[in-house]
Amino acid sequence: MILRMARWATRSLHQPSADELLPYDMFDAARTEREARVARTLERIYHKGQDKAWDGKEVLAELLEKHGGIQLDEKLREPLCRMFAIILWGELAAWKVSAALALDIEDLEAKMAATSQAHDEARHFYVMHDYLKLIGYEPTQLPAGGDRILHQILSADSLAKKLLGMQLMVEPVALTLFQITRERNFDPVLSDLLQLFEIDEARHLALGVQHLPALLSKMNKVEIVDFYLWQLRLFMHQLEAVQEMLPSFEALDIDPKEVIRLGELKQLHVGRMIIDQVGIDLPVEEIVTRILEFRIILDFPDPSARETRLATWRRAVDALIYNSEATRKVQRDLDRLQGSKELNVSVA
Repeated sequence: MILRMARWATRSLHQPSADELLPYDMFDAARTEREARVARTLERIYHKGQDKAWDGKEVLAELLEKHGGIQLDEKLREPLCRMFAIILWGELAAWKVSAALALDIEDLEAKMAATSQAHDEARHFYVMHDYLKLIGYEPTQLPAGGDRILHQILSADSLAKKLLGMQLMVEPVALTLFQITRERNFDPVLSDLLQLFEIDEARHLALGVQHLPALLSKMNKVEIVDFYLWQLRLFMHQLEAVQEMLPSFEALDIDPKEVIRLGELKQLHVGRMIIDQVGIDLPVEEIVTRILEFRIILDFPDPSARETRLATWRRAVDALIYNSEATRKVQRDLDRLQGSKELNVSVA
């Protein structure tokens, strides 16, 4: 009896006050013209998400009827399941992260956009699960590289890192795999599903692009450096995940370097949009492209190239030290993307 009373008394001492639980001052701060514009954009993300919501169970059933069932080559089922396993678990991680963002973000419109994303991710998760079940997938733990990516994001120590990791690192890779899968058209049911996924994911990218600058603007230089070092580690984990997926890529006739290049371009493009808004004076893009090129040369050698391992290392070190043709091409492609609509980051 005494012990129960002591526990109750101790617990009552640590109860948060009402103003800690509810941000009553969330409307007090005056907004600049740019902040007001961003708020309107984020609010539109929420309303567009409501307008364009689709019933996953209904749509999957309609597509199965439209195409006469699954049309996937039997020998491609296992590698496609392995490749889309990381998409499945990534959707669950995105659901968790967007729900956490909706809880922790204080800005009303950003909170609304994150809430809309959580709804989308829940739908993506169960629809992808239902589709993969139809082609014989049994959910299992991801290989180490893919697992490290999702664990690093879910356990991130700041909202900014979670927003960067999910919206601006994982989502662009997912869009890359969706694009390549649709272009190969392994199964028309999956291709049509992924078109709907892509429309939703474009709004999720917009949340990151619009809200992350506000979080970065509150960081000091040490926090900014830590933030980009965290992103660099995530890039390395993504390369490890691609290596783990090499057997699936080979079976599906997908060039892993195409996946890396397209993903890198999408990630750096949205990264450039962020830096342009915040005005960060760090050579982030150049550092990332050089390190990635170094790893690509070492980890994904061209089988047709007849060179010694020493020669490969020399090329890799040169790419790291100098601005190689490959990194210059990435920068040219990024320049071309700026102002274009090739990478759909919108609220449409």
